[in-house]
Amino acid sequence: MMYLRIGVAASLAAALALATPASAAPCGNTAAGFENWKAVFAREAQARGAGPQAISALMNTTYSVGTIRADRGQHSFKLSLDQFMAKRGAAAIAAKGRSLKAANAALFNAIEKRYGVPPGPLLTIWGMETGFGSFMGNQPTVSAVATLAYDCRRPEYFTDQLYAALELVDRGVMSSQTRGAMHGEVGQTQFLPKNILLYGVDGDGNGVVNLNTKADALASTANFLKGHGWIRGAGYQPGEPNFAAIQGWNAANVYQQTIAIVGKRIDGS
Repeated sequence: MMYLRIGVAASLAAALALATPASAAPCGNTAAGFENWKAVFAREAQARGAGPQAISALMNTTYSVGTIRADRGQHSFKLSLDQFMAKRGAAAIAAKGRSLKAANAALFNAIEKRYGVPPGPLLTIWGMETGFGSFMGNQPTVSAVATLAYDCRRPEYFTDQLYAALELVDRGVMSSQTRGAMHGEVGQTQFLPKNILLYGVDGDGNGVVNLNTKADALASTANFLKGHGWIRGAGYQPGEPNFAAIQGWNAANVYQQTIAIVGKRIDGS
């Protein structure tokens, strides 16, 4: 379940911005210290206002060897652009993306009118992240984020994500049963917890944000790009104004270029 009441996102994001990062919980590179780390982190989270549901979800997490393996094994980002696009099925994404663009014209028109983002980049992200919603992951989300917050590789980044996840648990948006990708991303376009707070929007007008649904996921992705500087009507290829917004989505250059190239094929311009 991933339901965020309209109006809650802004207040959660504000609370997150006011919070200070954890400093006492020591990181580790094996499972050995994870249980002790959780106890320390739980005290810090309580001091920041985390409620009983969040603390319970945290204490029920397990160290995820699979998440660590995935974090260390992102070898496809080292491929050449042509190799990466072939591996990720760029041609198939473009073909299906054009079909889905036509089949969902009203949705994409509404999104572009509201956020200024054309269908191509959104469809490419949707296809690249989950095969257009066909597989959104089966990894326990809070455990994945807690593992990476504890891990010494990027503890500060994922500490922010973990506090966001705990906030979402307290609000009933997430639970210890929520599942997604190996790094804690959830939904049809794979949002990390902090991005749910910052950019999650209601795309189908039912009063809640549910990133497991197509309309909310695509509208939220457009809102993310707009929040990263997307300019209505400007180009999004490398060297053009909106490529910087695409760079905010993923740090790998081959991924960024693929979004731009395949998006242009879908948009037909």
